[in-house]
Amino acid sequence: MLADVLLVLLGLVIGAILGFFLARNFMKKYMKKNPPINEQMIKAMMSGMGRTPSQKQVNQMMKQMTKYMD
Repeated sequence: MLADVLLVLLGLVIGAILGFFLARNFMKKYMKKNPPINEQMIKAMMSGMGRTPSQKQVNQMMKQMTKYMD
């Protein structure tokens, strides 16, 4: 009886840990494939603030964004 309860609890813990890592891996792949922000969004954001961004500035912003996603 006690052994059965312990096996169920052990199975739940292992399943939760495995599920966490699988979900994290899936989300990393999804974010890499479909980034939440792109160059057009950065240009629109900077234009909305009254700045006309150069391509160099846009590239720097994209590098910063991808650095934090890895």
